[in-house]
Amino acid sequence: MKKDELEYIDFKQKYKSRLAKELGDTPKQVVKITTRDYEKFKQSFMPKQLSYYEKLCSFAEKVIPISPDKKKIPKIEEAIRISHINASPTGVTSFALLMVFLIIFSSVILGYFVPFVLTGGESADNFFFILFGIIMGLVMFIPLSKLPFIIANVWRMKSSNQMVLAVFYIVTYMRHTPNLELAIDFAAEHLRPPLSLDLKKVMWDIETGKFDNVTESLDFYLQTWREWNPEFIESMHLIESSLYESNDVRRLNALDKSLSVILEETYEKMLHFTHNLKSPITALHMLGIVLPILGLVILPLLTAFVPEVRWYHLFALYNLALPILVYYLGREVLSTRPTGYSGIDVSNLDADVSEDNKITFKFSKDKSKGIALTPMAAASFIIISLLFIGIFPLMLYAMDPDTDYYLTERGFVLSYDADSDERVYAKMLDYRDEIQQGMVVGRIGPYGLGASLLSLALPLAFGLGIGLYYKWKYSKMIKIREHTSKLEQEFASALFQLGNRLGDGVPAEIAFHSVARNMQGTESGKFFDMVTVNIVKLGMGVEEAIFDREVGALKHFPSSIIESSMKVFVESIRKGPLIASQALLTIAEYIKSMHRVDERLKDLMADVVSSMRSQVAFLTPAISGIVVGITSMISQILGALAERFSELGEGGAEEAFGGAANIMDMFGSGGVPTYFFQAIVGLYVVQITYILTYLVSGIENGSDEIYEKSNIGRSLVMSTITYVLIAGIFTVMFSIIAGTIIAGIAS
Repeated sequence: MKKDELEYIDFKQKYKSRLAKELGDTPKQVVKITTRDYEKFKQSFMPKQLSYYEKLCSFAEKVIPISPDKKKIPKIEEAIRISHINASPTGVTSFALLMVFLIIFSSVILGYFVPFVLTGGESADNFFFILFGIIMGLVMFIPLSKLPFIIANVWRMKSSNQMVLAVFYIVTYMRHTPNLELAIDFAAEHLRPPLSLDLKKVMWDIETGKFDNVTESLDFYLQTWREWNPEFIESMHLIESSLYESNDVRRLNALDKSLSVILEETYEKMLHFTHNLKSPITALHMLGIVLPILGLVILPLLTAFVPEVRWYHLFALYNLALPILVYYLGREVLSTRPTGYSGIDVSNLDADVSEDNKITFKFSKDKSKGIALTPMAAASFIIISLLFIGIFPLMLYAMDPDTDYYLTERGFVLSYDADSDERVYAKMLDYRDEIQQGMVVGRIGPYGLGASLLSLALPLAFGLGIGLYYKWKYSKMIKIREHTSKLEQEFASALFQLGNRLGDGVPAEIAFHSVARNMQGTESGKFFDMVTVNIVKLGMGVEEAIFDREVGALKHFPSSIIESSMKVFVESIRKGPLIASQALLTIAEYIKSMHRVDERLKDLMADVVSSMRSQVAFLTPAISGIVVGITSMISQILGALAERFSELGEGGAEEAFGGAANIMDMFGSGGVPTYFFQAIVGLYVVQITYILTYLVSGIENGSDEIYEKSNIGRSLVMSTITYVLIAGIFTVMFSIIAGTIIAGIAS
């Protein structure tokens, strides 16, 4: 709180006490609201990860207190206030610097001291990890120091996605009850965090004495959105102005205007957003897909002719640096997304649905027998099983480094006579001598076809495991959401009919039955039929038939819009059927207007979204799978050439071939083992699929966890299976081609 605000509060309290004393009243003891009181209020709404961040900032401030630039302090304080984080600018900067030190320190430990201890000082030259850790630490300082701004942007995006609904709830309530405090409380009750937390904070500031009335508290809060959502401020000011209208018609016009303003401005801002979206999305597509895949095409030759390149170098580049960079740029794109509209909210069903959302595995025809697992347990079992299959080649080599498995004309054998004419189709492991500068320095592999195919289980473990977990966890919620979406699309028409029946003087109980009969077979008809059944058969009143926790109609149709509409109906019916009729007709028009804007927004983003979805679903996994197959062929051919030239050198044929035997030095050992190369590429496909699907969901629907995780689950399963199938097919196909070429070389 600013100094002038504190002086104003002290001045006001002083003269309140003096006035009460002169009038003979005993002044009430002023209770100072402490931070702990607000913490109790905030804890029930804030995500747990933010509380961990607050603790880390507090710890870092005590260990290495580093103050940011004085010019940046006001902006950091504003971001902290917006995101409701209990931290200081010094704590935020100290945390970023401490994390940089930890990243660099960890890279030194893992890159130098751990290899030094494990190898007894013989191999402690992994300076790549040290350099990579230093670069990553320095680069990570930027996003870590901007973490409050990132959290604030996420908060803004989630809040702005609820603003149309917030205005809708406030306007709907104030049409029949012109009380701004009750309307804000009504909106806070029906919205989900974070905007509900903001509105509750508006009321909290009045109760704690920070502001005298709701208008002052609301205006102070609206300053937060002056730069980001001026249309929300304009709508709220129109709502405030309606309280000062003496004519009821003008009051209702001001309320109607407030909702139309935010809807029209939302459409215009989204139009500009989609026009400006093409450039950053193109850049993201080039950085996250085109350039990495072009690099994958070159990498087989690079790793073959530059033996110093190891698989962990590729892992650091493709599975650490690139995904982090693409994710950060994607978040920057989403932070520019304007106010959206998200009318369906079933996230409050998470706890209820997850209790019976178990996966049953049946091993017999008896339906009563089987194993029921939670989505987490079932996904964990899949991940662990596939990981075991994926690391099986490494386990075989660890148990017996001198034994390999061959696929010959006789089938799988442990050994074969190299001097015989028996043809070897494929090797299981195929570990080779690691050659550097013409000398054997160790063993490297596996390059074998069997190991390469088994390595496909590694990306499949993460892609299939995480994807199925999200699909199983959110499957019922998505069905409820789609079910509710159909109802909301029809609900405006149902409300028109219900409002017209009430306007004709028909009692509410009969009006519900009439609408249920007219809309028979539709989702709205089912809703009104449930209300009618509860009234007729169970003897409930209208309010109880709708809102009863056990058998109420809303239990089967968990929509915030429908719930708020019915609450307004229950409140207005007490004032007479004509008032209830007018309220329902207005709500129906509001719902149609919101859905009309929502369809326009989806139409605007259709091109960008469809293009990104095609990349995620097919293009990226298909191209990556083909590259893996080509890499397998190149590695086999180069390995065979290296062995052939080695045999020529040993046989004294160096002079006869004009020194061609020394070409083996150029070929090295055949590059990065196909096993590791495939695992790295497959994991990158899983990572980029996750990031791009998250970005698509954010662009299309803003911050919507259920829609986002469900889409991620579906995309991960499809793209991972596509990649594994294509990579497996092309690996086998190109291995056959490589075998033919090698046979020609040998002859």
